[in-house]
Amino acid sequence: MNVARILTVKGNSVIHVAPDLRLADVVTLLRDKRIGAVLVSGDGRHIDGILSERDVVHRLADRGPALLDEPVSTIMVRSVITCGLDDTVAELMGMMTQRRFRHLPVVDGDGLICGMISIGDVVKARLDEIESEAESLREYITTG
Repeated sequence: MNVARILTVKGNSVIHVAPDLRLADVVTLLRDKRIGAVLVSGDGRHIDGILSERDVVHRLADRGPALLDEPVSTIMVRSVITCGLDDTVAELMGMMTQRRFRHLPVVDGDGLICGMISIGDVVKARLDEIESEAESLREYITTG
């Protein structure tokens, strides 16, 4: 299974915010949408950065509550690692495990935003693959 298939199943809507949005508003959005990360994009097509719950917690611990009045661009991660539509579940698992990511933005060949994949999406896709393989084996054993 590849990223394109995962996005077909889960949908490819992406929550993104403008770089100048106050961090307090971004935190509220994360809570309200029940998401763990948000893309930062000035035009909604290109990635300027990404911000995760983990990023917020670490920066708040360092700088205190006054940070919440600053724009998201002050703490967003600017060098964003992405994946492509043809990347496989195995590749995603390796990348996310090695780099300790829970969210990966998906971009097309032109670098435009296509979606966001979470570790939960990857686990579900892998479980679906395993179930499909098990079903094929059961069918093979039964029919000979």
